[in-house]
Amino acid sequence: MRIATSLIVTAGLLASLAACSASPGSGSADCATTPSGSASSAITVTGDFLKAPKVDFSIPLAAPKTTERSVIIKGDGAVVHQGDSVNVLFSIYSGANSADIAGTDWATGTTTKLPVDASQFLPGIVKTLECSTVGSRVVGVIPPSDGFGETGSTNLGVGATDAIVFVVDIESISPPAEPVLPKADGVDQPLVDGMPTVVLDNAGRPTVTIPDTAAPTELKLAVLKKGGGAVVAAGDNVTVNYEGLNWATKEIFDESWSRGTPANFNTAQVIAGFTQALVGQTVGSQVIVVIPPALGYGEASDANTNALAGQTLVFVIDILGIG
Repeated sequence: MRIATSLIVTAGLLASLAACSASPGSGSADCATTPSGSASSAITVTGDFLKAPKVDFSIPLAAPKTTERSVIIKGDGAVVHQGDSVNVLFSIYSGANSADIAGTDWATGTTTKLPVDASQFLPGIVKTLECSTVGSRVVGVIPPSDGFGETGSTNLGVGATDAIVFVVDIESISPPAEPVLPKADGVDQPLVDGMPTVVLDNAGRPTVTIPDTAAPTELKLAVLKKGGGAVVAAGDNVTVNYEGLNWATKEIFDESWSRGTPANFNTAQVIAGFTQALVGQTVGSQVIVVIPPALGYGEASDANTNALAGQTLVFVIDILGIG
């Protein structure tokens, strides 16, 4: 599994979703609805709302000059505005080869909260969502200018000239989230022998030192700071800052502190070891977890070429909020 939403944020921002403090419908009453066009009209999407869609289009799909949006199923719920956070199921497809390259888990029906905010997300994602209604299934065809730009996305296999196709079911508009903490503010806990050590700067950002020993073969978890907030339950949306390192190389492969915006995602939509590190912990806590391949990205194989396959991972996580 992966943090699916980490692949669709604007370059340079946190690889995640950020909670939005605006209330539902708080945006302008006027919507600049993104129109349909020949590209979006050429996408055939079938299937029931909130069920996995069947998506067909001819490849390669020519990128339009700007994002085009077509409504497949028209919902009769509230209108989505800038500043809202919407709970959605979605899939993203490559316009070059029609591959399903990112998205949520339609089989479980676990939605993801997306803030409708062009400062955080690819503009084409926001254009597809804005002015849609709850209960709708919408398809957006997004050109590079509203997507990953001139560089494309190596992680997704999206080329510099490729369009992407965004199919989204809008389940609801989320109520405003509780304010999130700026950093973990819990009580320092005793150190645990054998775990990587963590030193924090004044902003709470960690520097992690991994010992020169063999990696554990089982998940290891230690609470560095014990917060006094609400308990994270399975299926919660959580807001966190995190840093991930490879035990073998001791190198950081992903982190959020430098990007300025914490991550917000559902505990069901990340690797199993990350989920286990969160569920049962309290807001305000900081934890460190060592995750073996079986609870991370699996073992490397011909079928699993993820760069982190077969690797033991270390994450330091600040739990900043729920919702």
